[in-house]
Amino acid sequence: MHMEIHEREREGIIILDLKGRLVAGDEVGAFRTAFEKLCLDNAPKVILNLHAVDYIDSLGLGTMVMCYTRMQKVGGITKLTHLNRRNLELLLLTKIDTIFEVFDDETDAVNSFFPDREIRRFDILAFVQQLKEPKSS
Repeated sequence: MHMEIHEREREGIIILDLKGRLVAGDEVGAFRTAFEKLCLDNAPKVILNLHAVDYIDSLGLGTMVMCYTRMQKVGGITKLTHLNRRNLELLLLTKIDTIFEVFDDETDAVNSFFPDREIRRFDILAFVQQLKEPKSS
């Protein structure tokens, strides 16, 4: 399945809705191309909506980090929202959750760009505790 990328704007924040798999090959290439285009903006504020991303491989993860670093170099910032359980576990395992700000809700992610707005941050500790609990059938 190829990577679909839809760009939209909300309150001056660019939101990239990603759909598919962020894996080595054309998918990572499409993601990098879309991200590089955003870096041409003046200090862009970007949210990656990963709701419809069902799989990220190591190259996809590395590309996300590379794009984050590139965005910082142009004075921009990138945040993540709507990660599925598997992708969130991957971020925790690789400690990449320490790089990106992660949100459950798009509105909270958008509001995080505005210091005067109240936001609810993603509770990673609660998520980790939930992972440790035995699964009931």
